[in-house]
Amino acid sequence: MELQRKTIAKAIVVVFVFNLVVMGAGAWFAYQEAPPIPDEVVGPDGDVVVSGDAIREGKTVFQKDGLMNHGSILGNGAYYGADYTADALDLKVQFMRNYYAQERYGEPYDRLDSADQAAVADVVKSDLDDSYEGGAIRYTAAEVYAHEQVRQEYVERYHEGDHERGVPVNMIDSEEEARAFADFAMWTAWFSHTDRPDGTHSYTNDWPYQPGAGNDATAASMTWSVAAMVLLVAGAGLGIWLYKSVELPEPSAEDIAVPEPGDVSVFPSQRAALRFIPVAAGLFLAQVLLGGLLAHFYIERAGFFGVESIFGVPILQLLPFAIAKTWHIDLGILWIAATWLGAGLFLPPLLTGYEPPKQSTYINVLLGAIVVVVVGGLSGIWLGANGYIDGSLWWILGNEGLEYLEVGKLWQFGILAGFLIWAALAVRGLKPLLDREPPYGLAHMILYAGGSIALLFTAGFLFTPETNIAVTEFWRWWVVHMWVEGAFEFFIVAIVGLTLVSMNLLSRRSAEKAVMLQALLVMGTGIIGVSHHYWWVGMPDMWVPIGSVFSTLELIPLVFILYEALGQYRAMSGESFPYRLPFMFIVASGVWNFVGAGVLGFFINLPLINYYEHGTYLTVGHAHAAMFGAFGFLALGMVTYMLQLSIDAERWDGSWLHAAFWCWNVGLVLMVFVSVLPVGFLQLETAFTGSYAAARSVAFYDQPLIQTLFWARLPGDTLIILGTVIYAADLVRKRFVLRQSADDPSVEDMAVAEGILGDDD
Repeated sequence: MELQRKTIAKAIVVVFVFNLVVMGAGAWFAYQEAPPIPDEVVGPDGDVVVSGDAIREGKTVFQKDGLMNHGSILGNGAYYGADYTADALDLKVQFMRNYYAQERYGEPYDRLDSADQAAVADVVKSDLDDSYEGGAIRYTAAEVYAHEQVRQEYVERYHEGDHERGVPVNMIDSEEEARAFADFAMWTAWFSHTDRPDGTHSYTNDWPYQPGAGNDATAASMTWSVAAMVLLVAGAGLGIWLYKSVELPEPSAEDIAVPEPGDVSVFPSQRAALRFIPVAAGLFLAQVLLGGLLAHFYIERAGFFGVESIFGVPILQLLPFAIAKTWHIDLGILWIAATWLGAGLFLPPLLTGYEPPKQSTYINVLLGAIVVVVVGGLSGIWLGANGYIDGSLWWILGNEGLEYLEVGKLWQFGILAGFLIWAALAVRGLKPLLDREPPYGLAHMILYAGGSIALLFTAGFLFTPETNIAVTEFWRWWVVHMWVEGAFEFFIVAIVGLTLVSMNLLSRRSAEKAVMLQALLVMGTGIIGVSHHYWWVGMPDMWVPIGSVFSTLELIPLVFILYEALGQYRAMSGESFPYRLPFMFIVASGVWNFVGAGVLGFFINLPLINYYEHGTYLTVGHAHAAMFGAFGFLALGMVTYMLQLSIDAERWDGSWLHAAFWCWNVGLVLMVFVSVLPVGFLQLETAFTGSYAAARSVAFYDQPLIQTLFWARLPGDTLIILGTVIYAADLVRKRFVLRQSADDPSVEDMAVAEGILGDDD
């Protein structure tokens, strides 16, 4: 069948509105159904154990001191330290068992015989298997004892420091704050084992797995995992039928006049856009170096190859895991985003032959502003986490302390302003196309893709440090997941479409139809697919079926993106095609998108698997393959294309980039499949046969086999670092062979622009 662009555009609008309705209703339910923060928690004699204000203060400490990038809460965060919810629940069970063992038998629990241990364990499970009907939380005497013991444990661990756990001294500044953090962690443990009113399972759907507290996978996890598998087969069949039924241009190299790089003039604005590349490369290099340090911290938790003991340099105190992890994540986002912004400003002259007045000046201003935001944000993280920004400004100027949203709100606002400025500059550059094409044209699509990134980022401004953690997580995942599975995927297909058009490999109208169809599939699955992040964080039960369905369907558009990328490469891989190297990166992006986001993402998002896997190294494998593999390689492919157009053909040398390409790919394969995923599968087994806390414990990580697998990551990490060093060095080398921009280029100077502007029939 022949689908018109207008028809697909209408379908996209319908899907977008549907997404807004579903997620808007979800936001309302998030506030209504979030686990309650009580006014107080009281013991059996009515004495107050902890107040609601102390719980809120504990969440503030959790964010201010960057604890989410040392360990995790409700399974979300870093996997180096404990998951605080699972750890607090595990400690609660242990201390309650000891309390009853001493009370009844006068012996510690581990010294009792099996029959007495079973009797004590049943009493503890009975205490914890309770529901909440409102008012104050009422503890048993055993729970009061356990709460006090956990407070002391957290003071010793997170205030006094614990090098065996990789915790620096004064990670939390004071004993009082450490106790407040313990109160917060114990509250999350409470709602993880306490049933909802009139419900049969806890606020977290009985996560984390802790048999001693009565927490086990719910029937819905099994039911919807089976439904997801059935849906995948049905959805794949429907998707293939739709894709085959819609008439789209097959990539072909026949009768294509691909412009040679030397035939295209370089505009002043494009030279300005090229300046984003070395800035992004510096951020990229810093990111991979920090990644190597983070990987080694799992082996030597208080040092780096003996530097601390040999030279007396306190690595753990100077650069704790939490700060290094925060910078590593933020640098990854920033270098990819900076590269995409540069590419988005480089491409318009190729499509229009048009240079707006003072465009290069404005691009330089944007780059300068981005540098200020990056330096300010990264500095604020260190200053805030080390207590130099105190009072109410810590989360404005310093470290907000939420994974992927670590930088202070001022710097987040600067990032949002940067996206808006970029959109304005892109509109200026694409104006000839925007004026001539309908609202669903290719130039509009790239603006919609970039604009959606900025739009979703606003969700990060809808909470404060005092907001309930469940509601905070609801909005945080709007930014994180909807970027990755929605806006970023949309941007990928749009930017690749623009690239094909700029090479004269597709007509604009054909590219528009292909981009719109893939955007329809991406938006139709990826946005509501965020709901699989809500299964265990205290959100309503409705997200289990919704998340299962849409997380399953997320795989389908990734298959089509991979299929298109491979088809394009086969058609264009002849010796006469001058842009083979950029296309190698774009195809690699499609492959890794399918493997990382698709295959690994689908596997860990089955509810029954996710129940035990949530927050383990399987997620690390998925994240690295999807983020660097999909989005990073696309960014690097655009860099290669921009550089090739900006250097005289006789002076172009892609050998170093080619070497870097294979270093990155081989390194990523070794890191993910030789080290990270095997650790993840062993964690999954430990969680399933023991408890989730055991799978995240230092004892698990210290096992000889796990340590060997951590060492096995070294070759892969080394290759990734080597590839990045080669890449950075090549950029320095190429800086001296860039062509000068034309003083006043016209449409006639642009081999591409003439065909694009005339493609309106």
